[in-house]
Amino acid sequence: MARPTKWRIIENAPAIPFFVPSEQGIPEVPSNILLIEELEALRFKDLEGLEQEEGAEKMQVSRATFQRILLSARKKVADSLVNGKVIHIDGGNYTYHICAVKCLDCGREWRESYENLMAIKNEGYSCPDCGSSNVICEQNCKGRSRHRNCRHHGRNHI
Repeated sequence: MARPTKWRIIENAPAIPFFVPSEQGIPEVPSNILLIEELEALRFKDLEGLEQEEGAEKMQVSRATFQRILLSARKKVADSLVNGKVIHIDGGNYTYHICAVKCLDCGREWRESYENLMAIKNEGYSCPDCGSSNVICEQNCKGRSRHRNCRHHGRNHI
């Protein structure tokens, strides 16, 4: 069984999802899809001037993963600039919200993306250790998650 892809933490969503190489309407211009986490890696490294270790920490991925994301982004941007391709910013494995969750029965604590919690909520979300559905989002949202963005803040049960 393949290991699941880890969610990448992003702080900013792009306001403009397309960059077009010409002001004139050009039909059928080839494009590159720049993933949102790739744009975030470019922003951290090239715009904010962070070291790769710092960017990786902010995105909560390994430095090697950050390097791969960054190289992929730079290749797509360079291809678009040199060959006149549209850059379409869309998709990826990212989240804005990571919540610390806890099982009230066995005491296990772990971190879960908000999107994952909501996707499985209707199917009876349960603790991976004991199977209990008595799981809560902790109100302090520890770690890199920004407390004000936790949509579970103030709720008891997921």
